[in-house]
Amino acid sequence: MSSSEEGESANPSPCPAGPAAAAAVAGAAGVGVGAAAWPRRRCRDVFWLVVFLLHLLVFGGALALTGLNRFGQADRFNIDRFTNLTAAPRFAGSPEPAREAPPPPSLEAEEVTPKSELTESYWPYYGAAGAVGTALAWAWLAAAAGKKDGGRVVMRAAVHSLTAYLAVVSVLCFWGKHFFWGVAFAVGGALHFLYVMSVLDRFPFTMLVLQKAVRMVWELPDVMRIAYAFVLVMLCWMALWSFGVSGILAFHIPNGGQWWALLIFSVSLFWTGAVLSNTVHVIVSGMVFLVLIHGGQAAASMPPKPLLKSLQYAVTTSFGSICYGSLFTAAIRTLRWEIRGIRSKIGNNECLLCCVDFLFHIVETLVRFFNKYAYVQIAINGQSFNRSARDAWELFQSTGVEALVAYDCSGAVLLMSTILGGLITGTCTGVWTYFKQSDKAIMVGSTSMLMGMILVGVTVVVVESAVTSIYICYAEDPRLIQRWDPDFFDQMSEALHQRLQYRSARAHQILNSRLDQLPNTSISKNYRCSTFVQRDI
Repeated sequence: MSSSEEGESANPSPCPAGPAAAAAVAGAAGVGVGAAAWPRRRCRDVFWLVVFLLHLLVFGGALALTGLNRFGQADRFNIDRFTNLTAAPRFAGSPEPAREAPPPPSLEAEEVTPKSELTESYWPYYGAAGAVGTALAWAWLAAAAGKKDGGRVVMRAAVHSLTAYLAVVSVLCFWGKHFFWGVAFAVGGALHFLYVMSVLDRFPFTMLVLQKAVRMVWELPDVMRIAYAFVLVMLCWMALWSFGVSGILAFHIPNGGQWWALLIFSVSLFWTGAVLSNTVHVIVSGMVFLVLIHGGQAAASMPPKPLLKSLQYAVTTSFGSICYGSLFTAAIRTLRWEIRGIRSKIGNNECLLCCVDFLFHIVETLVRFFNKYAYVQIAINGQSFNRSARDAWELFQSTGVEALVAYDCSGAVLLMSTILGGLITGTCTGVWTYFKQSDKAIMVGSTSMLMGMILVGVTVVVVESAVTSIYICYAEDPRLIQRWDPDFFDQMSEALHQRLQYRSARAHQILNSRLDQLPNTSISKNYRCSTFVQRDI
């Protein structure tokens, strides 16, 4: 690979240097990679590893403090005095408000604390959210990767159910007199419907890729066990997170301070969940790449204990790169999907097309350094995140596979499954909270939705990592896919040919339309003549 030739030869991959060499070694009699020792790797992106660990330490302590502050006793650590810092300021020269005499102490008042001011009043709601999210995550993985035709089930459930469920949640919000959230979910449902309609012609190819990725995961049951284990690890962190958030809900902060505190802790939870999901991504990508390189899990050339070694590299030398990429990749991917969907349906509106193209080029520049295919390169070569992302994107562009990657909507479909799982979790918890404490229903429901999305996302990433590994292998050496599934190789090659033809025709059309707006110069005439000659040939 080009990345392994440019100064990082100290970190060779656990398989041979390239796919062709790996295939040759795998077919050689009596010689296998399994006999060789696993190479040693250097730690990458150590700064972001330290930042993530410090983030866990700081936020873990803050969560424990806020949860214990109102667990069994209101304001155990006397934190309420800091709420005056967010109150409305008093200007200089204004008279101080008259202080009322404190009421006489009452033993009954000291012993009785309202339940709404205690942590244990809200913690059971998050316990239910964790249980629902875990059940949905395990059920999704069992339904998707537990059988060969799971890709069809995943796609139909995600595409057809999400718009309807968003409409149902919007109606529930209007019924509970939460008009802002009702409008937000209604707009989300409308945008999802428009996006589905704009990429409807891509779904046959997307379903093909998902079915093959599910088949790959189905042939590797060990990676499914890894996903189940990481869901439990995420659930342990969520127990502490929900304990602290319950203390925030019981802690009255004026001027919308509760929402700001929930936002900060939600960003922390999102980053932690993304790190765990991408750790699973690296583990599964390494396994899938090795299987495709060596021609099967039972091949004699397979390295010893490949799953354990992939896990070891993911949580040690490559963990800093995973922490770094998890901060930005998800947001950039989502923005890119939306811009691509809008761009394909603009038509001949030159002004709008110019604005969208400007945004599109900015996002494409970011994608060059932050993309999900970097995790496959990290699993293979152990490089830094930006180096891996750049190598993967240059590989796609040099081989033309980028046209096929842009046409595929499997990532968007899997994201729909993640959002649907979060919506179901948030709805179940929010409805229960509404009948118990209606004023906290939106806060509990929205944070529970985030918990459900993260738990389901840890299992969804298993299929997504198989998709990314298939594309990397096809770009590196198409013969790897041909050896694994000849029919799939033929279908991918035909789709790539069609996409390259479509891009070439679209580029000619755009260039001709711009030349038509220019005066009849000799350059424009010569270009049109050469275009007509090429078409005739």
